[in-house]
Amino acid sequence: MIQGKTIAFLVAPEGVEQVELTEPWKAVQHAGGNPRLISTDPGTIQAFHHLDKAESFPVDSTLDQVSASEFDGLILPGGVANPDMLRTEPKAVEFTKAFFDAGKPVAAICHGPWTLIEADAVRGRTVTSWPSLRTDLRNAGANWVDQEVVVDTDGANTLITSRKPDDLKAFCQAAVDAFGD
Repeated sequence: MIQGKTIAFLVAPEGVEQVELTEPWKAVQHAGGNPRLISTDPGTIQAFHHLDKAESFPVDSTLDQVSASEFDGLILPGGVANPDMLRTEPKAVEFTKAFFDAGKPVAAICHGPWTLIEADAVRGRTVTSWPSLRTDLRNAGANWVDQEVVVDTDGANTLITSRKPDDLKAFCQAAVDAFGD
């Protein structure tokens, strides 16, 4: 259980894969945690089902309004456009890196590790992702493996990664477990 812990969900204004946002969100709530939606812009974010628009979700805070010190963990959902946009935003990269610097758990699924690469947070870590990120992650110094979920504790923090929506059950459980430690 993660009663009373606040978990940041960092997403771009559009392009997040909806199920990779909503399933971990529900898992955090079910475990007693407080999820907060953080984005680069205020208002709402537009989620997608692959390439089709899905639901919109209200942003709780922008990166200008928060610090990693306010949170107990970070989740980086995927979707191709979402992390691709985040990795070009210096504040998103700095926010992500701050969780590693503070030794706080981070969970990333699908294309989410692109933001981790930009934060120089995967060097020497064992990770998984959507297969098309394999070369990017290896070039950034990670040991990429093809597994449902990877929990790497060989760094300053716990890093949880998964490949795709089919892995969400294992991903959510591993993330909640790490946030509870």
